[in-house]
Amino acid sequence: MGIVKDLTVVMYFFIIRNMSNYNNENLNKFSEIFKALSNVHRLNVFLYLAEHCTPGKSSTDKEMRMTVGELGEGLNIAPSTVSHHLRELRRAGLIRMERNGKNIECWAEQKTVDQMVMFFQNSKGRE
Repeated sequence: MGIVKDLTVVMYFFIIRNMSNYNNENLNKFSEIFKALSNVHRLNVFLYLAEHCTPGKSSTDKEMRMTVGELGEGLNIAPSTVSHHLRELRRAGLIRMERNGKNIECWAEQKTVDQMVMFFQNSKGRE
């Protein structure tokens, strides 16, 4: 039990030391992101969007987007359930949504994904 407690204390100070690079506003932002991704269904929706709607040299803006219906079909989830999860992901800044006629298109917000990558790299002591 002592080893676990000692490791917990070491991990706590490691996290605190590396998190000092972030102000409270940034930490609150990341907290909201992690809260949104803590639901397994939202995590699955986000990963599906990130995998299927990623920017690339050969991608156009249209190819990087997916409608709510297409997303529901791809994940075998009812559109109303997908909409609920998308709302939470959008609120956390993980995705963007845009109405296009009768359809709502959505895609992963690359800027937020990049910020998350930097967050974890900094927490490991990388520059």
